[in-house]
Amino acid sequence: MKEKLTFIPNDLVSLKDYERYAKERMSINSLAYVCSGAGDEITFKRNEEAFQEIYLEANTLEDLSEANTKIELFGQTYDSPIILAPVAYQKLVDINGEISTAQAANVTNTCMCVSSFSSCTLEEISESTNSPLWFQLYIQPDMKTNLELIQKAESLGFKALVITIDALISGIRNVEQRYGFSLPENISAVNINNPIQTISNFENILEMAKILPTWKDIEFIKKNSKLPVILKGITNTSYAKKAIELGIDGIIVSNHGGRTLDTLPSTIEILPKITKAVDKKIPILFDGGIKRGTDIIKAIALGASAVLIGRPIMYGLATAGALGIAHTLKILKEELEVSMIFTGCKDIKQIKNKEIIF
Repeated sequence: MKEKLTFIPNDLVSLKDYERYAKERMSINSLAYVCSGAGDEITFKRNEEAFQEIYLEANTLEDLSEANTKIELFGQTYDSPIILAPVAYQKLVDINGEISTAQAANVTNTCMCVSSFSSCTLEEISESTNSPLWFQLYIQPDMKTNLELIQKAESLGFKALVITIDALISGIRNVEQRYGFSLPENISAVNINNPIQTISNFENILEMAKILPTWKDIEFIKKNSKLPVILKGITNTSYAKKAIELGIDGIIVSNHGGRTLDTLPSTIEILPKITKAVDKKIPILFDGGIKRGTDIIKAIALGASAVLIGRPIMYGLATAGALGIAHTLKILKEELEVSMIFTGCKDIKQIKNKEIIF
């Protein structure tokens, strides 16, 4: 493995460059976890490929004198529509893990969503940034554990609660199996004792179904949280409508980066249907396959209010720690701004209201 960078070389100019650099600096164990998807990786690959089939329309003589990338979500103002997605076990690629990510978020004033399977404590992460933090929850069988985590996040000033509903168990990840992936002894989900997610903990996989959460658990948590509640992992219109019925504050269209159920459609392909079904009742966020500023503008044009990036966090972190993530965010934001100029959009609302997609 090559050593981490302490500077940004001239040929590191895109997220794909970061992926290439990162893979030269990650262990086989980390590569198996970060760079793979479920099954035959059809969904994993499709998330990125589908963006290449969507084209933009140029509008180059618009008045953009007051252009900006600010958005408002759940009563908060954010500098850009780019949010750092919840990614577990970040110490797999960086000794400081989520602390480095929080430092990059602080420098770039970017919202960071912290995984309940983070390898640093919520306290350590919150002390490392003044930028907004969201907390992501994998619902555990013991509701007391869930409520304690949520209350801790609330006390630390987190701004929103993201509940992941599409990864109640781990998917069948053949790449991880082939390489014998396992967490090193010094890396764990430090905020939860004995988290339930892996099917290897059960002799019969369907035994696990008895303890998996349902809509009743979502309702209970919603009633017992002071934070806006966002459901992550919406891939069909019926679940989007159900979320609205239960008073959920927002949804994230996501297939978990193709890591759970293979042969799901890409998220950008299902986004328009969910946008139509939601009909502007609650904000829709987007996750899956973002590699370019043009991808961000496409997702927003098709109904998203903001986008989350996951693997790019790990690639930036593996390449150059906090510096790598900060530079990754700089690249994406600059690409978004250039795309806004060429499509004639002065702000994020205008992207959503203009017809710039062929």
